[in-house]
Amino acid sequence: MTLERSDTVSAFRQAVLVPDSQIDLGHAALIIATHKYPDLDIQRELSLFDSLASVAETRMSPDSDPLQKINAISTYLFEEIGFRGNDQDYYNPKNSYLNEVLSTRLGIPITLSLLCMEVAKRLSVELVSIGMPGHLVIRHSDITDLFIDPFHGGILLSQSECIERVTSITQGRLPWNDSYLTPLSNTEFLARMLRNLKSIYLKESSYREAQIIMNLLLEVNPEALSERRDRGIVNFQLGNYRDSLDDLEIYLDSGISGSEASSITKLIWKLRDLLSA
Repeated sequence: MTLERSDTVSAFRQAVLVPDSQIDLGHAALIIATHKYPDLDIQRELSLFDSLASVAETRMSPDSDPLQKINAISTYLFEEIGFRGNDQDYYNPKNSYLNEVLSTRLGIPITLSLLCMEVAKRLSVELVSIGMPGHLVIRHSDITDLFIDPFHGGILLSQSECIERVTSITQGRLPWNDSYLTPLSNTEFLARMLRNLKSIYLKESSYREAQIIMNLLLEVNPEALSERRDRGIVNFQLGNYRDSLDDLEIYLDSGISGSEASSITKLIWKLRDLLSA
């Protein structure tokens, strides 16, 4: 299955229109990648997960318990195959595209976590994602006090070690809250993946790529006003003045105030002048 770049948003919309629990994360993540890789064969990529799961299963005994299965999956993926966190080039956008992770065996926490989740799913092992600030880990759906860190080779972490990791990442500026260990919904997971890409492309001033990612973010959460504002600003940079005006008027009408309202109002006036010229 290949998609034209213009079809990425409509295909993604269909993928996330179902109830959250029915969203196929692997499939949705590969649809995201089609905006960058229009010739991507999604079914072929999905079959790679099938192959990985088939081999991982041979590393398990018939009576393996969930934790033993998780250990077998981690050992196979990270020690035998060599998937690992790309700490040398962390912000390379390739780390956020699942097809690239499958090809290069390099990724960031969220894509390596998805790799594990997809392989485990095919072996009837349910893993859930834990979106801590600055770092994403996973755990078994029924084991709430032990976490897997795919970015660091699938090592197991206790809750106290998760707290230490967040404290280190945030340099102690963010007080710990137990809600950080709440599993992400599928839409929250996809939104986090997309926000990673959005941040990278904005820092690179790759506005066309950022615009497409924000289109996808608004499919996940149409009520995300900050995303609508950001898309309006990016469309202004791209010269898409009508689209920019539509988004910024909606954002202004949402009830913002103060200096931000003043700045957005001035930009709206400028857009109206440009459109009437």
